[in-house]
Amino acid sequence: MSFKTDIEIAREAKKRPIQEIGAKLGIPEADLLPFGHDKAKVSAEFIAAQRGKKDGKLILVTAINPTPAGEGKTTTTVGLGDGLNAIGKKAAICIREASLGPCFGMKGGAAGGGYAQVVPMEEMNLHFTGDFHAITSAHNLLSAMIDNHIYWGNELEIDERRVVWKRVLDMNDRALRDCVTSLGGVANGFPRQTGFDITVASEVMAILCLALDLDDLQKRLGDIIVAYRRDRSPIYCRDIKADGAMTVLLQQAMQPNLVQTLENNPAFVHGGPFANIAHGCNSVVATTTALKLADYVVTEAGFGADLGAEKFMNIKCRKAGLAPDCVVLVATVRAMKMNGGVAKADLAEENVDAVNAGCSNLGRHIENVKSFGVPVVVGINHFSGDTDAEVAAVKAYVEAQGSEAILCKHWAHGSEGIKEMATRVAEIADSGASQFAPLYSDDLRLIEKIEVIAKRIYRADEVLADKKIRDQLRQWEEAGYGNLPVCMAKTQYSFSTDPNLRGAPVGHSLPVREVRLSAGAGFVVVVCGEIMTMPGLPRVPSAEAIMLNDAGEIEGLF
Repeated sequence: MSFKTDIEIAREAKKRPIQEIGAKLGIPEADLLPFGHDKAKVSAEFIAAQRGKKDGKLILVTAINPTPAGEGKTTTTVGLGDGLNAIGKKAAICIREASLGPCFGMKGGAAGGGYAQVVPMEEMNLHFTGDFHAITSAHNLLSAMIDNHIYWGNELEIDERRVVWKRVLDMNDRALRDCVTSLGGVANGFPRQTGFDITVASEVMAILCLALDLDDLQKRLGDIIVAYRRDRSPIYCRDIKADGAMTVLLQQAMQPNLVQTLENNPAFVHGGPFANIAHGCNSVVATTTALKLADYVVTEAGFGADLGAEKFMNIKCRKAGLAPDCVVLVATVRAMKMNGGVAKADLAEENVDAVNAGCSNLGRHIENVKSFGVPVVVGINHFSGDTDAEVAAVKAYVEAQGSEAILCKHWAHGSEGIKEMATRVAEIADSGASQFAPLYSDDLRLIEKIEVIAKRIYRADEVLADKKIRDQLRQWEEAGYGNLPVCMAKTQYSFSTDPNLRGAPVGHSLPVREVRLSAGAGFVVVVCGEIMTMPGLPRVPSAEAIMLNDAGEIEGLF
């Protein structure tokens, strides 16, 4: 049986004018800044006026560790939002924006799939409303002003060897990870070694996603540490006098983007930090606004629950005062088989034993999410080749873990295929069963926070951090940053730092390669193993198949 591609389905969407979508949430036309007919930004004035209203219920969608077999977390997020609306609930969706890097690399887009998509799909996966370009520009403006300050006499006495602010680009480009700038003589400044990160790893991205409003945004931007003097005292962004201009560049980007699902339900798409190298959640402004306007808000956290959900709970919820009422953990039969040792080429064959063997990864994630005090429901994202016996095996395993699993067919049938899940999630969210609490307290030492995540979430035996790293963490504690949460930068493919170690490994170690202080965002980034904050393209990048057809339509984007 052949199926339509995501982009074919998206092109057939019967979109409604964005003003009609806003009206579903009570947003007046005057408070929408349209970008064409099908997307708009919501005004800061309207958002500020909603703050005193009661919050709806918050539902987090997360997943098992990603595999080449596919999981469909965003698809499930969109499908569940449509499903809640289909059963008579007032629901909104909150997801992240797509980065150009993975769109042209390997991962593809971030708008869902099948009949559970957010549209306009092509524009969302490309330039959209320009938010990422604004973040890239603001970040690199600061980079330019740092070098310019040094060039014109270095009044702040910046130690050029200790400039910690890199540049960013929203593209996978391994050649830029490590480079030298200002070559070519006196007129070009002072040569120094630096590098590029991808835009989604920028502290400016994290700040935009955690800031409450423009005033908070500018304060956080000013708090960014960009360099150190010879006496190791910090130089802040506000010392360079860049925070005001950066805020100007980000003014419009701070406003959440409103679009719609294929079933014309409202979706906020705003911000896009990766979960493997950043904190992996959409903006606080979008989520908190949606909670004031809808009775149920479905949001997602990137990659597996060991990364996205952990950071959603320990960073986003802690910073924004949020508490999820229910968590949906997405899994597929195909992924269970891969975790059970089946090669991708053999996934079409029924293999209940492999499903049972691979369920250990799912079980570990169920345990971890429950440790935050939040009820968990497993959503089995259905693929056409799944057999009844394989689905039954997953359900039986989940039941043995003290949870429940529901088969979801939203990819093929939209809201009709996920009504059972929507009904159950609404019941749980309304029950008040959630007793949410972050995994560690603010006053724990930074190295102890890393150890809590390593041992309780990853099940590592130990954290391997040399004296230089431990000394750096102690220095930050002495400087007043010890109460910050930690943001783990780690491979998304495994609980360990070895991407090939699937299932639910134990007995491994967590090697910490580097730590970075994101004083403006308000967390410490812990770089583990071989993870890169500037990804590279795969051997055969998706860009090779992306083109315009004779009708001027985009082909190959998924």
